[in-house]
Amino acid sequence: MTSLDTQLLLTALVSVLMLVALIVSRVKMHPLLALLVVSVGVGFATGMEPTHIVKQLTQGAGKTLGAVGVVIALGAMLGKILADAGITEQIAEAILKHSSARMIPWAMTLVAFIVGIPMFFEVGLVVMLPLIFSVARKLESQARFKGSAYVYVGVPVISALAAMHGMVPPHPGPLTAIATLKTSVGPTMLYGFLAAVPAMILGGPLYGAFIAPRMSTKPDQTLLDQFTITAKTDGSSQPSVALGVLAALLPAILMLVHAIAEMVLPKGSDAMQVASFLGNPLIAMLLGVLFAIVALVMVRGGDMDKLRDALGKSLKPIASIIMIIAGGGAFQQMLTSAKVGDAIVHLTQQFAFPPLILGWLIAMLLSVSTGSATVGIVGAAGLLAPLAGADPSLNLPLLALSIGCGSLFFNYANHAGFWMVKESFGMSMSEATKTISVVQSIVAVVGLIMVLIFNAVVTV
Repeated sequence: MTSLDTQLLLTALVSVLMLVALIVSRVKMHPLLALLVVSVGVGFATGMEPTHIVKQLTQGAGKTLGAVGVVIALGAMLGKILADAGITEQIAEAILKHSSARMIPWAMTLVAFIVGIPMFFEVGLVVMLPLIFSVARKLESQARFKGSAYVYVGVPVISALAAMHGMVPPHPGPLTAIATLKTSVGPTMLYGFLAAVPAMILGGPLYGAFIAPRMSTKPDQTLLDQFTITAKTDGSSQPSVALGVLAALLPAILMLVHAIAEMVLPKGSDAMQVASFLGNPLIAMLLGVLFAIVALVMVRGGDMDKLRDALGKSLKPIASIIMIIAGGGAFQQMLTSAKVGDAIVHLTQQFAFPPLILGWLIAMLLSVSTGSATVGIVGAAGLLAPLAGADPSLNLPLLALSIGCGSLFFNYANHAGFWMVKESFGMSMSEATKTISVVQSIVAVVGLIMVLIFNAVVTV
């Protein structure tokens, strides 16, 4: 390691501490302002030119808004349509009717597991938020329930979505590791599914049952009302629950078709291009909203003027969330541009670990320091690729899985997903740390343990 590496690592650490201090201290700075201020500070501290700092800020924020912000907005619209049509309420009632209070987290884990197979973490959470809020609100009304019903119901969803996102192809992280290490999708997917089950159980229903009674988290009332209060009918017929479920899951179905197509179709084929277009998160969510408008409103004689007003109002409660996530993207981009990842790689080269543990460790450190799981996976896989080609005894699918698990560890203030969970659920920094940061750490550690168990069994 060089003195520059040490400076970069200290800058990354100090920047995160400063960010937290600005938000939770007496200054009480708005998260968006704090993220931008700290990002600019990182730029100057690492010797960037002022024009380059501005470029990286706008690039990071713009990239995040394009990848996540528009999808969140479309998800809010879809959630509003489903709530006004009474679909979310009916699904929540069905879950509560057929599940005891203790079984609700397990039911939500199963739903999130299915939704999370094709969907990115942020997209899956947007789709699941209306159901989380509806189930939690009904559960909260029961006098016997203690603590935060929203944490109790939400933590299993976060755990399942995170486990699928980091461990199971066709999510981009595992696929990137597979391509870099030149291994195959099938075994990695099988190992990923097997490792994801105990990881999301320990990080979801079990941890949720432990932490929920100790928290009082409740989302902003405006956002809560948007997703849980059913609009009064205007004389139009009520849609069936089956049709509503189809509308809710259509984006996931389109993304799943894309995922399957990537594994069975030639890359340059016309069918592959169609599947890639329809399965893009933005296009899939857009088609889901349009389908919901037609199937749940227009066909049933709904008032289109009221629908337009409702969709416009649905964006107001999430505007702050989207902008804070954009700020998180700017912070992440600044750390990445400052070459903090290179310093992490140089640090890990000072130690001798078994390849499976080393892959997890490098991905973890890169992800935590730069705020990007993708950077963690690309960096770890690229660093270990020569070793993978030179050691025929190394189980490459397990190495890819290990790297994916490491990228999940301790999702914090420089991750867009952290801010999405924090702002959606109305959490403080401490509460968000106790939920998404701890949950993803549990998933990451359990995933590594499962990798080591699989490797021990296979090599016997």
